Amino acid sequence: MAAQILVIEDDPVQRRILTGMIERLGHIAHVAENGRAGLDVLLRRGARIDVILLDLMMPEMDGHAVLAALAERNITTPAIVQTGQGGIETVVLAMQAGAFDFVVKPVSPERLAVAIGNALKQSGRPVRGSTSRRSRGDVVRFEDVVSASEAMIRVLDLAKRAAQSSIPVVLEGESGVGKEMVARAIQSGSDRSGKPFITVNCGAIPANLVESILFGHEKGAFTGATEKHAGKFVEADGGTLFLDEIGDLPLAVQVKLLRAVQQGEIETVGARLPQKVDVRLISATNKDLITEVREGRFREDLYYRLNVFPIAIPALRRRKEDIPLLVRNFVEIFSSEQRLAKTRTISHGAMALLTAYDWPGNIRELESAIYRAVVMAEHSELDVTDFPQLAVTLPDGLAHGVIPHLSSEPLRSEGSTGAPSFYAGLSHARPAQSEPPLSPSERRAMRSVETVTDSAIPSIDAGGNVRKLAEVEEELIRFALKFYRGQMSQVARKLGIGRSTLYRKLKDYGIDPDDPFSEAA
Repeated sequence: MAAQILVIEDDPVQRRILTGMIERLGHIAHVAENGRAGLDVLLRRGARIDVILLDLMMPEMDGHAVLAALAERNITTPAIVQTGQGGIETVVLAMQAGAFDFVVKPVSPERLAVAIGNALKQSGRPVRGSTSRRSRGDVVRFEDVVSASEAMIRVLDLAKRAAQSSIPVVLEGESGVGKEMVARAIQSGSDRSGKPFITVNCGAIPANLVESILFGHEKGAFTGATEKHAGKFVEADGGTLFLDEIGDLPLAVQVKLLRAVQQGEIETVGARLPQKVDVRLISATNKDLITEVREGRFREDLYYRLNVFPIAIPALRRRKEDIPLLVRNFVEIFSSEQRLAKTRTISHGAMALLTAYDWPGNIRELESAIYRAVVMAEHSELDVTDFPQLAVTLPDGLAHGVIPHLSSEPLRSEGSTGAPSFYAGLSHARPAQSEPPLSPSERRAMRSVETVTDSAIPSIDAGGNVRKLAEVEEELIRFALKFYRGQMSQVARKLGIGRSTLYRKLKDYGIDPDDPFSEAA
């Protein structure tokens, strides 16, 4: 049955694009050109709207005001908000206000399909082609990998292509990002599905035992070898061998691994003849292998043999769109495992807290935090108090679920005047021993926050009179150009005008986009 999706978007082009995407998914789209009109549709249609797709930046009544109005009227329809930049403060504000999920403009059809599908599951509507949540088991299909971000959709697209052959794959990424899960999905999606999937953590094996564990040994091959041992390659024969932390493999063993990859045969310790094996090799590393090659810790010939199809899996802090989905998935799994009478829910404040945190331990750390909360919680709804280890690392307002919300003013850009930025507070959210680097956009935002208070635009002139609108507008445009480093699409979007209008105003005021503080000719 087709779902009813309400699109609240002030840009007519975006409305047409989103309507087309929704209709191609088999749903029915209803449109509203601003927040006030969207509320009218909701009040008129009531429960017949299944999902709301809400733009945050709109004139008259912005997305935050709409979310506040929905909460005030007890309208529980899941709202997916659209943010133009995906800045952490904007996202946290939206989640705190009750947003179910968020997408970053321009949203792809794949990302929109995931968001709508998850929202429909939340509202209890059946979803075409939907699958049940998996418990933590060995068999992982691609549809079991919980993902919502564009980055992870690309990762899974690459992994599906890799599954169509036996090409060697290297999965790159920090510890805890889900490399083994992607490897298992590749195995399940390949013609080796149902065959052995053997994992080896190369960094956890003593150096003097690596060769024996990988390739096996004959009885009496060395002191203590009282029995014959087949080895992991033989165990994985016909299936897949997953070598985790491949960068920690000793150089002496790398020579034998190269032969196994090149010729499909292994040399068992103590055996006189090599043994043929049919193994699909998937490797994983949290190191930069090319750097390891340059510094002589990894063989260059082995690197090029293994790194035929590299897939980089981004850290969780780089794909915060996945956090709400992962949180709900873990809550559901752990509620079931604990045999609770009712699956726990999670408050808007707690979801904002979890979205704001940077998760240096990635998905593994998030999973652990949710497990602890589900087991220890005293109430059916998880709140910020159920995550004390996170709440103490964030600003007091956020930790107590009270995020400064400019409900009576238009939404301000990330780090802008009038609302405290969370970037400074979030810098303390990461344990010092595992401090992840800030992204370029975060560094730019932090620099902007430091200087923005000195760039406030006065509304009164020296004589005590209200300044002319044109003067204030010119200064605001100059400020926006500097604040967003001359990114014209971003400037136009944040100012709430079209690009053509922005260029016309630049010409009218004699503003050079490359030098916004130059004097008019």
